[in-house]
Amino acid sequence: MLSIIQAAGWPIWPLILCSILAVALILERLFQLKTNKIMPQQVTEQAMDAVKRGFANEDTLVQLESMGLLGPILASGLRCLQKNPKASDEDVRSSMEMSGRIAAQHLERYLPALATIASVAPLLGLLGTVIGMIEIFGASSPSASNPAQLAHGISVALYNTAFGLIVAIPTLMFWRYFRGIADRHLLALEVSAERFARHVAQLRS
Repeated sequence: MLSIIQAAGWPIWPLILCSILAVALILERLFQLKTNKIMPQQVTEQAMDAVKRGFANEDTLVQLESMGLLGPILASGLRCLQKNPKASDEDVRSSMEMSGRIAAQHLERYLPALATIASVAPLLGLLGTVIGMIEIFGASSPSASNPAQLAHGISVALYNTAFGLIVAIPTLMFWRYFRGIADRHLLALEVSAERFARHVAQLRS
């Protein structure tokens, strides 16, 4: 591996940094986008039971707020009622929507960075290719040629092109995968929040 890096020259170092960052972001998203961290089991049912017992006490709200991303959304609706028992159903929904926007931002965290790496990596590989071609032309002259410099220029061009694609392709695939997971979780959060809002409205009517 070290010999490949040496043969690829200095242009490969930005690609190596991009690959390290991409791996770190992919591992972080794999861990953070697990379903049990977004929507723990029975969290909606627990919130509904709390409503039936009188719109929840502070301990219940604190417990709800620690339950993934859905818990804080439901707790925000209950806190709205706790502060103003006469709040309208629209006020409760608005409070939950604000928390939902925060949850959506958490779901999409680091995805723009992954998309940027997937876009930049081929360009960095192309930069290495151009630098390698410059070295190739620099090694060629009508009077004499330098085979060692010619071979080095070819190595720089090919290795950087290949490594740029090696970094970009998996990163793009994981970005699309995480994008789909985030959209699916966001839809599930909206459905659960709407179900909870309707339950609260029925109990207050």
